[in-house]
Amino acid sequence: MKNRILFSILLTVFSFVYTVSAKQEKYIKHTVTKGETINSIAQKYKVTPFDIYKLNPDSQNGIQLSSILLIPPTSVTSSVTTVAAVAPKVVQQGNPPTTHLVQPKETLYSISKQYNVTVDALKEANGDLLKNGLKIGQNIKIPASNGEQPTTAVAKVEPVKEVVREVVKETPKEVVKETPKGDISFHVIEPKETKYGVSKRYGMTIEELEQLNPQILNSFPIGMKLKVAGTELSVEIPAKAEANPGSITKPVANPAGGMSSGKKYLQEYVVRPNETISSIATTYGMSESELLELNPELKRGVKPGMILRVPIISKKELPKLEPSKGQGNLMDKLNTNARKQLALLLPFNISKIESDTLNTTQSRLKKDKFLNLTLDFYSGALMAIDSAKVLGLNVDIKILDSQETKNTSNIASLVMQENLASMDAIVGPFYQFNVEKLAELVPQIPVVSPLSKEAGKKYTNLYQSMPSTELLRTSIFDYMRAKGGNVLAVVDPKKSSVKQYLQDVQKGVRIIGLSEKGGVVSDSLKVRLQKDKLNYVVIASESTGMILATTAAMLNMQKEYQVQLVIMEPNETLDYEEIALNKLTKLKLLYPSLSRPNETMEANQFDAKYKKINKILPNQYAIRGFDVMFDTLIRLSQDKPFSETIQTSATEQIENKFEYVANTIAGYTNKGIYILYYDDDLTIKEAL
Repeated sequence: MKNRILFSILLTVFSFVYTVSAKQEKYIKHTVTKGETINSIAQKYKVTPFDIYKLNPDSQNGIQLSSILLIPPTSVTSSVTTVAAVAPKVVQQGNPPTTHLVQPKETLYSISKQYNVTVDALKEANGDLLKNGLKIGQNIKIPASNGEQPTTAVAKVEPVKEVVREVVKETPKEVVKETPKGDISFHVIEPKETKYGVSKRYGMTIEELEQLNPQILNSFPIGMKLKVAGTELSVEIPAKAEANPGSITKPVANPAGGMSSGKKYLQEYVVRPNETISSIATTYGMSESELLELNPELKRGVKPGMILRVPIISKKELPKLEPSKGQGNLMDKLNTNARKQLALLLPFNISKIESDTLNTTQSRLKKDKFLNLTLDFYSGALMAIDSAKVLGLNVDIKILDSQETKNTSNIASLVMQENLASMDAIVGPFYQFNVEKLAELVPQIPVVSPLSKEAGKKYTNLYQSMPSTELLRTSIFDYMRAKGGNVLAVVDPKKSSVKQYLQDVQKGVRIIGLSEKGGVVSDSLKVRLQKDKLNYVVIASESTGMILATTAAMLNMQKEYQVQLVIMEPNETLDYEEIALNKLTKLKLLYPSLSRPNETMEANQFDAKYKKINKILPNQYAIRGFDVMFDTLIRLSQDKPFSETIQTSATEQIENKFEYVANTIAGYTNKGIYILYYDDDLTIKEAL
């Protein structure tokens, strides 16, 4: 993809954020005198040019006599990078814990997110202790994160529309920056190249490349001459990737013509903290010399974040993706020749931020949940754009501020000013009212609604990427019927609408009678059970007492009957401590979900790359931003129109599935829903 991403409206935010940060940190103000350069000023204050460029982005284009520069104190390093990374912060509070007492409803996945480590690292640190799964009351070891002491993430992910973000100033500490080892040579940026691609070619990390070339912090222009460490590694990358593009892993050709074990296809591997040449070689069944042969840069030492080439499997053994899952046939037929135009409309509401004289950026981030959600989604979308660059997709992208509230936006003016009617597709805006208005104004252009689940007006060009609540409910009943189960329902008297829904829409579901006081009668449930079938018991209640009574009755009947607990939609009451997790796992709680937990290598590498950029693991909105944006990009990059890819190919990204179907009136909706259940080992798995 050409380097023509338009961030002009966002640059205003960058400047604003830096200004606020400078006021709070009491940076030194330096007035440029005759003959001074960035290097000489950096030496004077014992900082690096990287630090100065970071606080003064405009200085990358040169400095003027008498201009003012902000200089960080020698012992302080600025923590503000880009608007996508402003909100997420990680703070170290006191002595970080080295062990963790497992609480009810915790999983290895949730603990790994809490301490910013991987599930594999937790398993490795605890050995046989986790052999039979995670148990309540276990005292498990927490490995160090990125070679440092574990930290506690301040960001807390809540259900949809309830993201609460605490932004805390990091403890000032001295950061020692290392210069990449090896001889310095030069590289000229060519079309379609990225920081990621150039750093990989020379065996460097992106941070090392930026340290040698501070001028590329906020841009990467074609033709710029870069300093690089060492000589170029002769690795040929095929034009067509064959692995999951949701991560930074993809097959590459073996420049050495194969190792002693025969010709191999290779994949890229991101080095994790505390890994060695020996451990990596052992993981991939090769000798240290073979690993060094493929990765000569390892002779300079192993560093977290390095991108290595390691064997995958022979081409004839490469798994073929099924059309109904993964990338379908979309990845096999990428068209990188025809240039496409894509617009991403997000509600940054920059004018409100700039006119807010009462709140600093940090205080606004503490209060403004919608802004936090937007920034998280945006950070994931940027990851998708970077992945598209790696694949060589030929898409020009405009990122625009939709300036929206629930019922207002600047959509009409953007359509005129930015010529949105000439786009090949548009992602956004967020609110249903505004996305419908956009679909009406550009009737020939596919408009992808990224977050709204509301049902509204139907337009032939509107693609609702979030499955509706109605589809969510329908999917769980379709699953139970497909399994030939006996479906029963316990409905709270307060849930009259649910009872009516079951009677009108889900005919055949038998509703269990309650006592005069609205309580669950065990015998009323038992008489409806069948011994020759799996009995699904759907509970629709937010009453702790009713849930406890139902689960207790079901557990008592497990000796005679096959029973499984089911919910139609998220139920926060199940998270209360009064409802023990072991009861839910014994009853294998079954439920529909818009996303899935993903512990594959590709997902873990995505987490690692995101954390490296944003200093925190991605939440559900960041992952959603990646999934929606990347799915749209690969659909655009086909030989056939966008609408045809919708009709012929379903896809699955990091946590979200996209399986569009035509609405009864007009437009398309996504029916990509997962059916998940609680397993005995305290993990959440996909029901087959």
